[in-house]
Amino acid sequence: MTDASPRDNAAFRQRDYVAGEFLDPEGDLGVWLCDPSTGERIALQAATAPEVVERALAEAEAAHARGTWSDMPVEERAALLERIADALDARVADIAVVEGASSGLPAPIASAFAGSMSGNFRDVAAMIREQVNPEILGEPDRPVELWRLPWGPTAILVPWNAAGAMAAKKTAYALGAGNTVILKPPEWAPFACTHLAEAIDEVGLPRGVFGMVHGGGDVGQALTGDPRVRAISFTGSVPTGRAVARAGAGNFTALQLELGGNNPVIVRADADVAASAASLAAGMVKLNGQWCEGPGKVWVAAALHDEFVAALLDALSTYTLGSHTEAVDIGPLAHESRRIDLQAQVDRLVSLGGKELVAAQPVPAGGWFWAPRVVVGAPEGECVEEMFGPVVTVHSMDDEAAAIAAANASPYGLAAYVFGTDIEGAMAVGRALRFGEAKVNGTSLLDMSEHSAQSFWRCSGLGGHGNRDLLAFFQGVQIVGMDRPGVPI
Repeated sequence: MTDASPRDNAAFRQRDYVAGEFLDPEGDLGVWLCDPSTGERIALQAATAPEVVERALAEAEAAHARGTWSDMPVEERAALLERIADALDARVADIAVVEGASSGLPAPIASAFAGSMSGNFRDVAAMIREQVNPEILGEPDRPVELWRLPWGPTAILVPWNAAGAMAAKKTAYALGAGNTVILKPPEWAPFACTHLAEAIDEVGLPRGVFGMVHGGGDVGQALTGDPRVRAISFTGSVPTGRAVARAGAGNFTALQLELGGNNPVIVRADADVAASAASLAAGMVKLNGQWCEGPGKVWVAAALHDEFVAALLDALSTYTLGSHTEAVDIGPLAHESRRIDLQAQVDRLVSLGGKELVAAQPVPAGGWFWAPRVVVGAPEGECVEEMFGPVVTVHSMDDEAAAIAAANASPYGLAAYVFGTDIEGAMAVGRALRFGEAKVNGTSLLDMSEHSAQSFWRCSGLGGHGNRDLLAFFQGVQIVGMDRPGVPI
């Protein structure tokens, strides 16, 4: 870390938003947010005062009770969501700057994420216009209606990788469903969320419909453990997800938890080595390796192992590593502690017999840069936890069925990858892997279909994602009508 002064840039703001007003958080967490490419200090992580958190909760509850938002005609609500989208479009450049500085995303990727935020509000506006509410299930002389209704005050807690894009999507769908929302930005990447709040404020939603507070675990606990909060959507680490689940359990709060996982890769004996290695390398470096569905634990057919590892290192060496402000392939890790923890995980595997192979490429001085790498020879049973960076462990596979069984024995179940030239054979392996998503011959960040959906298996969370599933999560279902006459029981 350098001794530079805090950055004086209006784009870098941490602001609370309560009852339609912006407030400066009164406290801080004593931790500096730094430019990941230089180590320059930007700002201390902000912390909202407990009384302000309480006020945000009270305002969200009161707004829901008034029904100003939940009872608003769908066309009016959709139109306001589209106006938020327009306001976000005007802020793309500033959001891209702060997203890159928060996560280390290279400039083109940060711009793409910033530009994607508005689309979530337009998408959900179109969806709620199409939703039939109520759905008529009865008969001419026996009315029966199925209603999809907002749960009420909703807490949204988002991760530090692509914080703005994630906050925009969850907030858009929760608001679209008719809920009031309290957003907690990640303490490591709060700035894009301020721009989202400013776009919402510009449109002028009814008082208390949207609020935002900052802080660490104590603020998260205050939101997720409060009985006034009726739904929680959290994306982040497994340990924090467990804490959120415990906090909400006493109130039986609706939970959507998208957590992490050490995502398996099966490279079959008939795989195209060069193409498979290139695709795996591309998946490893996306978002600088900091994405929950990134490849993690790789099983390679024994006859291909050495050739595949060499091809993978060659492919990784073609990517440029540099400042997040430039059009490079890989930026720095998001923060210094992330780099320290990641290296410690690799060092542990080396101490157990693994070998660390670093891709040959120049590494810039300063900042939190960390070149992509491969660990071979580490005990398979020790390679369980997610590493969350541009690194995989590679294991020789003598028995494909045994590798599939080992993958399915993982405590996690988020995503999986299969490589092979026999497409039906690779698809069969994908079907056998008990993970929410299994991609064949690719590692893209995008969904495979516009109708895509996936569940979060095992310790990778609760619920799932897919646009219609997300909207459905933010709504409860109620049936109202005349009972059936003359039924025998």
